[in-house]
Amino acid sequence: MSSNGSSSRATGLRPWGREDLGRFARDYFSDRRIIVVSNREPYVHQWVGGRVECLPPASGMAAAIGPILRAAGGTWVAHGSGSADRRTVDRNDHVAVPPDNPSYVLRRVWLTKEQEAGYYYGLSNEGLWPLCHVAFTRPVFRQEDWRRYREVNEVFARAVLEETGGERSLVFIQDYHLALLPRLLKERDPNLLVAQFWHIPWPNREVFRVFPWSEELLDGLLGNDLIGFHLRYHCQNFLETLDQGLECRVDQERSEAVRGGKATAVRCFPISIDFESQSTEAASPAVTGEMDRWRRELGLSGGEVVGIGLDRLDYTKGIPEKLKAVDRFLEQNPSYVGRMVFVQVVVPSRSRIPTYNALSEEVTRLAEEVNWRWSTDSWRPVALLRNYEGSVRMMALHRLADFCLVTPLHDGMNLVAKEFVASRFDEDGVLILSNFAGSARDLEEALLVNPFSVEETAGAILKALDMLPEERRKRMQRLRETVSYRNVYWWAGKVLRSLAAREIPAQVERWETTLP
Repeated sequence: MSSNGSSSRATGLRPWGREDLGRFARDYFSDRRIIVVSNREPYVHQWVGGRVECLPPASGMAAAIGPILRAAGGTWVAHGSGSADRRTVDRNDHVAVPPDNPSYVLRRVWLTKEQEAGYYYGLSNEGLWPLCHVAFTRPVFRQEDWRRYREVNEVFARAVLEETGGERSLVFIQDYHLALLPRLLKERDPNLLVAQFWHIPWPNREVFRVFPWSEELLDGLLGNDLIGFHLRYHCQNFLETLDQGLECRVDQERSEAVRGGKATAVRCFPISIDFESQSTEAASPAVTGEMDRWRRELGLSGGEVVGIGLDRLDYTKGIPEKLKAVDRFLEQNPSYVGRMVFVQVVVPSRSRIPTYNALSEEVTRLAEEVNWRWSTDSWRPVALLRNYEGSVRMMALHRLADFCLVTPLHDGMNLVAKEFVASRFDEDGVLILSNFAGSARDLEEALLVNPFSVEETAGAILKALDMLPEERRKRMQRLRETVSYRNVYWWAGKVLRSLAAREIPAQVERWETTLP
């Protein structure tokens, strides 16, 4: 195992929880306000049927970062995108969240349609996203998009500085939308402690060379005191990119870069989930009730096997390849015709970008082709669903599944894999996982596949369904132990410990042994 689960158990360490993270934050950052910054907000207020509803977005990033502020308190600065967001904030654009038990403040930032189109849909998602995910989709770079990207990073900088008000603060920035923000903040308040987590892969230096404004973007990132990636491989790629593309001193041994006399640490922090919360909720009567509802909706009589895929609509997720693998599996294993149902949930995403519309059409066409080829009067192999069904409904699908296909073509981490494992308190079910997902480094007891190989994925489906119950149980036990120990509090604790060590190294040594 690549995880620390077994060694943690052997030494008597328990998984970190919300209380541990909160205590650490209070002990070492009591004199600093904690401010999280991201494009996407953790709660969205929408008009639904004539009334306002507060909904969490279908976002792995929001789900991972939320526990930090629920444990430690603070402020989250994000783009207000909901139809009722303006109605629900106070005169300072603040609203207390979560709505059922407020524990931190959400500060909303407002963008024009032009800013959102250029900064988010343009530079971020037609430029940086395909550049960093080597999934054979050509990035698009437009000067106007870069102008909007710079403009919006400036908008966020002003909002963050209004929140800090000159006080000592820790600013934790999320992802690739805000690469210029660290430098903007440091130039105006050098006393800020600034960290950033880059949630997507970092490509090799030759790939990154095609980005037209690489020097300014890299300089922006080196405004951070600490920048984190999911994998050591991504850290190495970033350091090599700096070494080739920017005037700075790269220290490979210390894993840091020095520019203008200021050092930026580059570290690996594989992100995770709130395992205990997910596992407990998955065992709730509400989830059990939704399992019965799914059985009725899918027409399951009890003799079928069920596979699931839960993905945001994106060309990096390998959804067409997944459907082709299901088709190939039925072709090779006709005994499963009439017996296997594959449920593919596709959450709509970035519908204003032509590439995503084309992908949506391709997924629909492939699902229809597989169903046309194999359906009987009373059975269809593929159920294609196009809505985010909510966490309870997703957990019910997790529990219902004999296997879960998480097969992105390239992914920084992919928390769906860890959510599936956390939901399986019954220690059953098989995870089929792409070699090119960051989570494959931790979850080695999954069936690992090359998602570009339809044959290999189809073979893994058969292996999952033929697997003896005892082997399924042992694999899931080990997977659950890994995710239990390397949970979101462990991840956040590692990030905060690394930051604290830069200011007070001697005082944080005792915490090192408590992080499994």
